[in-house]
Amino acid sequence: MRAPDYWNTPADRPSWKARLLAPLGAIYAGATARRVAKGDGFKADVPVLCIGNLNAGGTGKTPTAIAVLQRLQARGVTAHVVSRGYGGSLDGPVQVNERTHSADEVGDEPLLLAAFAPTWVSKDRAAGAKAAQDAGAKIILMDDGFQNPSLVKDASIIVVDAQRGFGNGRCIPAGPLREPVEAGLARADLVLSIGSNPAQKRFSEVWGPVIGLPHVTGHVSPLQTGMDWEDTPFLAFAGIGYPEKFFNTLRELGATLLQTHALDDHQPLSKSLLARLDADAQRLGAQLVTTEKDAVRLPKTYRQRVLTLPVRLEIEDWTAVDAVLDRLLGA
Repeated sequence: MRAPDYWNTPADRPSWKARLLAPLGAIYAGATARRVAKGDGFKADVPVLCIGNLNAGGTGKTPTAIAVLQRLQARGVTAHVVSRGYGGSLDGPVQVNERTHSADEVGDEPLLLAAFAPTWVSKDRAAGAKAAQDAGAKIILMDDGFQNPSLVKDASIIVVDAQRGFGNGRCIPAGPLREPVEAGLARADLVLSIGSNPAQKRFSEVWGPVIGLPHVTGHVSPLQTGMDWEDTPFLAFAGIGYPEKFFNTLRELGATLLQTHALDDHQPLSKSLLARLDADAQRLGAQLVTTEKDAVRLPKTYRQRVLTLPVRLEIEDWTAVDAVLDRLLGA
């Protein structure tokens, strides 16, 4: 479906380019539907919970995976993560070792997730699931891959940025979606929208009528580290789905941002790029700061010179998520 007109300001409404590209979006949606319909994926011996999305780009899947992992660990359940390892060179399946692997080998998100639970990288998700269950996983968290049929999912959580919602409701390249909203939600068990209270209200007003499954809200908050962000001027850089969210979080903490650099999602932090950022910071008398996901891509020579702002997902009411976990675990 297309987003209702009252969701969009005049600037947000589908541009002439989006309307022109709509037929290509329909072709993309059709290709996704055919891929999903293939079925016959590998059925693991343990439950598989997919943390996925309908939008291309960052929606908050990694903070969601961390929050669910910690919820499972609090219940004494051994959970493993299986990821494609976007941007990594290893085909796998291989268990990520945060001390010896680099983001170039396994991808930045798996390297970050490996600090919380055993994490497997595999271009073949079915092979990754086999490796995880053989290694003792009692439940597998599938990082992304909601539209990939190679591994049977026992439940799926759709993560969406509350501020952006499902955009104009159109598929790539006419809009931000990998598949139509109705088609995706029909295969999901729960929608998790992440954002501020005003963004959540707006999301519910627009998309609530088409969400016929449990809807959970949450927000990402900085982890308290004792850092006084008001004392130091910063040069901030981020290569995540929506860098401005990171910059705004720093500002909310009272940080003075003398410069901000929005990089592409997963953008390699080359020596030349870091040298330029470092030179700008020194010229301004500023401290470099970045996200957790970017930090794992930093060369060792820069890790002591760049501050990291860790964030965690806070879910207001876990009831619906716990119900999904109970069903998967037979509780």
